[in-house]
Amino acid sequence: MTSRAPAAVLWDMDGTLVDTEPYWMAAEGPLVASFGGTWTHEQALGLVGLGLEDSARILQNAGVRMQTHEIIDHLTDTVSGQLAAGGAPFRPGARELLSGLRDAGIKTALVTMSMRRMADTVVSSIPFDAFDVVVAGDEATRPKPFPDPYLQACEALGVDIADTVAIEDSPNGLRSAVASGAVALGVPLMVPLDGLGAHALWDSLAGRSVADLADLFSHHRLGASA
Repeated sequence: MTSRAPAAVLWDMDGTLVDTEPYWMAAEGPLVASFGGTWTHEQALGLVGLGLEDSARILQNAGVRMQTHEIIDHLTDTVSGQLAAGGAPFRPGARELLSGLRDAGIKTALVTMSMRRMADTVVSSIPFDAFDVVVAGDEATRPKPFPDPYLQACEALGVDIADTVAIEDSPNGLRSAVASGAVALGVPLMVPLDGLGAHALWDSLAGRSVADLADLFSHHRLGASA
């Protein structure tokens, strides 16, 4: 059976498209410390892939005496400042694969739990028209690990979720992708993704092509050999 590309590819942002997780961790530690608390690397890993409101509540439990929206704004401003200063650190192969999808005429969406203004900062750093749709954390009806963000993206794109591939790097993101009904591709970065139901796990996007995604999609949707 000939491989067929999906109707759309849905991208997570932090940790999948761009390696911003160290920026978030660098913002969290000093914030907790400013209230006399401590913030370990293990605690920081626990926030990877969480919605910002959930992350804010965990930081409050760690001693940060700020309102939820204040924590979200502080973290977003801090990370956005790092992006403005250092540029968006794309994961190996991500920008090239995204460009290949656009050249092939395949629809794309960015599905992130970051605020829309931060997503726009990342998108504006890409030197081509990268996404048809952006669903950000302040626009999702429910955050990851619920399937809502991916379902919202597909509704906006006008495609069936079953006809898509979703790319994720975090446990909560992957749970969201799996629950949505997309073909879920895990590309781990900070934490392992074994045993979470991914249709495939790739070590990296470096060297990966549209044909690789078509093979993956066809194997799981059409019964073709990947």
